[in-house]
Amino acid sequence: MTQLTHSFEVNPAPAVLDEGRLASLHRIVTPHLSDNLHRQEGVVGLKRYNKTGKLVGTALTVKTRPGDNLFIYKAMTLLAKGHVLVVDAGGDLSNACVGEIMKNYLQQRGCAGLIVDGAIRDVAAFENDSFPCFARGNVHRGPYKDGPGAVNVPVSIGGQVINPGDVIVADEDGIVSFPPELVDELIEAGNAHAKKRSRS
Repeated sequence: MTQLTHSFEVNPAPAVLDEGRLASLHRIVTPHLSDNLHRQEGVVGLKRYNKTGKLVGTALTVKTRPGDNLFIYKAMTLLAKGHVLVVDAGGDLSNACVGEIMKNYLQQRGCAGLIVDGAIRDVAAFENDSFPCFARGNVHRGPYKDGPGAVNVPVSIGGQVINPGDVIVADEDGIVSFPPELVDELIEAGNAHAKKRSRS
């Protein structure tokens, strides 16, 4: 008999990227990173809800039943400064997984930003803040809190598989993610790309 996996699973949080590399990535726009990832990597179909602010950090992932935020709360207890909360809610827009109260808690914990392949609510609170938030959409209906779910497992966000510990960079052009072992190479390539563009 085949057993279901990842139904109620909480794994340790990944280590966050160091401040120097975070600062370097803040200066590189997502199109330059995307170009140096062969234009194949990156999340599509999500909307940016914050009007200002750039997102750079380390993915702390959640896989949840659509419209349910029980495991998002469990993930928030593991957050450290520099983590990006990345939520796979199946792209469903029936019920919001995150709203203003959770946003405030994330900010208090030093969360670098929020990505939800699903719905949020309290849109004005996100639009009037610099806290980075990308989501599939929004709806007024609130979440369930029943599970199942899993924390720090591979998730699918807008067609991109994101693993715990992956580096996330997001701005007005979109979201790019990549393994941490590529950081130094991409910083060098992204800076070279920018210099080349400035001379042309």
